[in-house]
Amino acid sequence: QVRLVESGGGLVEAGGSLRLSCTASGRITSCYSMGWYRQGLGQERDMVARISTDRTVDYADSVKDRFTISTNRARNSAYLQMNSLKPEDADVYYCRCRTRIGGDYWGQGTQVTVSS
Repeated sequence: QVRLVESGGGLVEAGGSLRLSCTASGRITSCYSMGWYRQGLGQERDMVARISTDRTVDYADSVKDRFTISTNRARNSAYLQMNSLKPEDADVYYCRCRTRIGGDYWGQGTQVTVSS
């Protein structure tokens, strides 16, 4: 069974930092794209940051210059360094892995809480 496991969420004061980690395991070949999403206000999750094997990186405008995504493709792992956190960043953050054979996998999420 393919699964993604996130860690690193928690409670931090505004202006602080957190580092989220995600590791994909199971019957997958590789993640050609990994990203971090947060729930937002509705059912559709909002892209926060994503990176592909061609090193294309995308960030939501709201997190540019504050968050940095990185990966270790050999380990199917992704990381999100979150600096200068704001209360509006508080959310459940989900890791996503997309594979070369059409897989699309999500973790269960890790809670990030930012106090003002």
